[in-house]
Amino acid sequence: MIAFADIRDSLTPKPSAQLYDVPLLYCVIMLIGLGFVMVTSASMPTADRLFNNPYHIIIRHSMFLAMGFVLFWITCCVPMTWWKRSNPYLLLFGMALLIVVLIVGREVNGAKRWIPVGPVGFQVAEAAKLFFFSYIAGYLVRKREEVQENIKGFAKPIAVFAVYALLILLQPDLGTVVVMFVTTVGLLFLAGAKLWQFFALILTGVGLVVLLIIVEPYRMARVVGFLEPWDDPFGKGYQLVQSLMAYSQGGWFGQGLGNSVQKLQYLPEAHNDFIFAVIGEELGFIGIVSILMVFGTLVFRALLIGQQALKCGKEYEGYFAFAIGIWFAFQTMVNVGASAGILPTKGLTLPFVSYGGSSLLIMTIAAGILLRVDFETKMATKQATSGGGKR
Repeated sequence: MIAFADIRDSLTPKPSAQLYDVPLLYCVIMLIGLGFVMVTSASMPTADRLFNNPYHIIIRHSMFLAMGFVLFWITCCVPMTWWKRSNPYLLLFGMALLIVVLIVGREVNGAKRWIPVGPVGFQVAEAAKLFFFSYIAGYLVRKREEVQENIKGFAKPIAVFAVYALLILLQPDLGTVVVMFVTTVGLLFLAGAKLWQFFALILTGVGLVVLLIIVEPYRMARVVGFLEPWDDPFGKGYQLVQSLMAYSQGGWFGQGLGNSVQKLQYLPEAHNDFIFAVIGEELGFIGIVSILMVFGTLVFRALLIGQQALKCGKEYEGYFAFAIGIWFAFQTMVNVGASAGILPTKGLTLPFVSYGGSSLLIMTIAAGILLRVDFETKMATKQATSGGGKR
């Protein structure tokens, strides 16, 4: 448990606004605000059809937003030493959750990914991602020389990843596994793993993903629909065709907020996986470029926070920030790429924007961690500077 003394100490001295990364905070607030507006716009037809209440989905989204802000504040107050001490236990807790969901999880569209918590379901793979990244960051601090010098140090985190990946694939959820794999590879590369190990891991991962696609008919259907969507526009390619039509109708400046046609029962998952297509239709090319610039700024600030933490000697905090930055970047790329026909559909949410309570809660916790890392780094730098001045 988090000691109250740790939280008290973490709040003393009182931080000024300059001790937090203001651009990062603004990016998160803008994306959450955009998500609230676009989920409202995109979900109303579906909510009216399924629940006879056009505001049903946005009410749930608002509930998760309120919980997210509370978790964000708590995370900003928790010292990074707690995450550093707890990362092995969090790894085991995440593994336990992945096992529990296979036993008592709620099945939706053939996938067991949610543990019922009262009236809502919690997607445990989202929490497992964060716990796994915390563990990898801690491992790289403990075994950095071993990772750089021999195959044993490189193989250990891959073995842990393999266990997590197997449990997640049993749900099944290939998209989450791909995100975890890319983030793990990125962190090992930043930690100084040898290039031949790095490329061997990439080739092995790509080969396994291709194999997993081939052996599952529904995954193969997604790839076929991605490659030739117009060959079967009312079958395998239906979702992508409708998404592309939404983009094409957006033009430079869009049809106007709330004026999307594709969200009117044409585009499935308009408020979730394909919300960026609705954004493109309503806000146009200028709108989506502006939003991608906000995402780019968010990722840049996350990586910058990680770099500054490493320079300050805070290796765990630096690697954890790098992991979160790579995670945000890759998940955004996959979501946008899938809706634009650049990548096959993976079922991943757009960070802070898409409807999805579990994703929103974990993303806000991750953003809180970034701000906490930045705060502690700046406080350490300030104290070191003050101490140097006194001497």
